[in-house]
Order: sequence, then C-alpha cells, then structure tokens
Amino acid sequence: MKPGVYTQLYIQIVFAVKNRKALLHKDIRPRVFEYISGIITGMNHKPIIVNGVSNHIHVFMGLNPVKSISETVYEIKRSSSLFINNERLCKSKFSWQEGYGAFSYEKSLVEIVYNYILNQEAHHKKLTFREEYIQFLEKFEIEYDERFLFDFMEDVE
Repeated sequence: MKPGVYTQLYIQIVFAVKNRKALLHKDIRPRVFEYISGIITGMNHKPIIVNGVSNHIHVFMGLNPVKSISETVYEIKRSSSLFINNERLCKSKFSWQEGYGAFSYEKSLVEIVYNYILNQEAHHKKLTFREEYIQFLEKFEIEYDERFLFDFMEDVE
C-alpha cells in the first residue's frame, strides 16, 4: 500500500460448486475454508470468515484495493480446486462453477454479516441457495438475467 492510501472495504463473495453438486461434505469444509482463508491472507486481504454448505460458500473479507475482486475470486477458485483435488478430499473431480456475486458492506454491518455467514447451515434449512442468491441481488439492486445466474440444479443442501 502506498503512503496516504487509506481504505476500509468489506466484501462478501458468494460462489457455487460446479453444477451445484453437494461435494463440500461437512468433514472437509474446515480444511477447505482454512485453506481459502490462507489464500486470502496471501493476497494481502484480511479474511473475516469463510463458511458455507455442501454446494456453495461465502467469503467475507477486508479487501486490499491493490487486488481486484475478479483476480481474488480467480485465485481462490484456482488454488482451492487444486488443493481439494491434490488432497483427494472429494471422490470425484472438484471444480467451482463460473461466476460469483460480490457485495460490499459498511463497517457497522461487519458483525451482522459475520453472523449470517457463520450460521449458513441453519439459514439454509429455511431458504435454498437460489432464493438466497436472488435475495442478495435484489437487496443490492443488481439487475440480472435469469439465463446468466448459476446453474441452479436441485437445491439440496
């Protein structure tokens, strides 16, 4: 960071397992989420929480403005896919689906967003990933085309 540059950028990133397969089993999630947190740290961002369910994850971080969100998502997906496959954490080949959602928050909402992400399993007992994702798009007033959303197969968490 350059002298005189001060930022406070909190970003939540949401993305899905390819074909929305439920491959992120409970027993591997802690390792995968810890690994992703390390990727975020290695890119000089500040990881706040990484959590999710079997078919998608939420990453909440303090963004280093030197790295773009798209560059960050690319590196998270690339490195974590390699890790999952090299460690054979899944029975089949693992990859992330293309696309992502990124949403910004002010500092006063950090604790609320943290708790929301922390409680993903309970949250998805009431709401499918598709419903959740569309709620984010609508809450943040993001125009979207249904054809270009994630491939929402069955919403089995």
